[in-house]
Amino acid sequence: MADSQELGNRIRQLRRAAKLSQADLAGDDLSPSYVSLLEAGKRVPTTRVVEQLAERLGCDPKALLGLMPRARTEDIEVELRYAEIMLRNGDSEGALRAYEKVSAEASDAGQDDIAAQAELGTAQALELCGRLEEAVVRYERLHAGGRPARQGAGRLTVVVALCRCYRELGDLAHAVDLAETTLAEVQRLGLLPTVTGMELLSTLVGLHSERGDLHRASYLASLGLEQARQVEDPKALGAVYWNASLAAHRSGDSENALMLVQRALAIYAEGENERAVARLRNAYATVLLQRDEPDVEAARDLLRRSADTLVREGSSIDLAYCETAMARAELLAADPAAAAEHARRALELLGPGHRLETARTLLVLAAALQEQGDEAGARESCERGALMLEASGADRQAAFAWAELAEILDRAGESEGAVHAYQQGMRCLGRRGSLLPHRSGPARR
Repeated sequence: MADSQELGNRIRQLRRAAKLSQADLAGDDLSPSYVSLLEAGKRVPTTRVVEQLAERLGCDPKALLGLMPRARTEDIEVELRYAEIMLRNGDSEGALRAYEKVSAEASDAGQDDIAAQAELGTAQALELCGRLEEAVVRYERLHAGGRPARQGAGRLTVVVALCRCYRELGDLAHAVDLAETTLAEVQRLGLLPTVTGMELLSTLVGLHSERGDLHRASYLASLGLEQARQVEDPKALGAVYWNASLAAHRSGDSENALMLVQRALAIYAEGENERAVARLRNAYATVLLQRDEPDVEAARDLLRRSADTLVREGSSIDLAYCETAMARAELLAADPAAAAEHARRALELLGPGHRLETARTLLVLAAALQEQGDEAGARESCERGALMLEASGADRQAAFAWAELAEILDRAGESEGAVHAYQQGMRCLGRRGSLLPHRSGPARR
């Protein structure tokens, strides 16, 4: 097995053949004592140092890189595994530091595969920290390395992650375009059904549901359920059930949504991904709260259990979803002050950036403020939420938000503003003008 002693011997042989002293080989950026330690096998150089030495020795760097000690690679792989464990345990900050260290060491050692895994882990850690804009930069860098569908499940994983981030950032149009393009390619290449392919398909179901294209969401959900049974993978089937429940929920089919989310929760509960189970409890609670006969106490219990887990293993965005759902529960329990407190806590967790959940939380806050008699605050929160939903491309949700604002304005006696808000809502649903001819002057008799 090649080791540091073999590398040191080779450097010494080439140096002597080139009639160089250790000081000559060291140059301005290394010391003669360091070169001496290298030749004695007591130091392991980085890839950059090996390339510098090879240039001065007049040899191919690969001739020396091939003699790099295997133990160094094994040590880096161990560090990578530790970073993965930290990420699974919800230690996003620790995982981020570990992945960045592994990435630097792997790059220096010429271990491109390990460096790529560390780069993916860094992006995932940033996402878990709630630093979505930075995570997108990392994911996009990995995505730019090649066409996702042609490079297997790893590339599809990056696409799914990008779509997830763009969804949270409120760029639904870009997320849908990326997911649809990739799905078309993997279908053309016959790469479905696979576990990662199912995750892509279910992600697309969620995106279309958010955007308001419920027909496309329902079609893809039924396709996903059919293909997931062929794969017979619990994770894939759970993801499909999860997003199919969202499609049913957005369509107003609360009973079907409840059944689907219960199935997803049962599947995920058998695994070890506590964060996914907690997020599903959030979704389950949301469906319970928006049924014709809301079950507030059951929803509260689910959300408390979810919060206990997400404090340890979730992201700030996961916790924000939980807080917003708690605010809805308190509204239904006729405690608008508690609802407003939960909503404000969610907004604080989401931060100042553009987040799709921020818009929905603003609408819950508006309802709480209205119940407290703060008409001005309710109007401001509702309008901000509606505008953010519109900017995100969530037109159907935006239309409902404008309708809520119209009701607030109508109750305040501002009929002209209420009419304008209703018109904004109709525009979001696709209505662009009246069938009646426009008259600029008084009507003719």
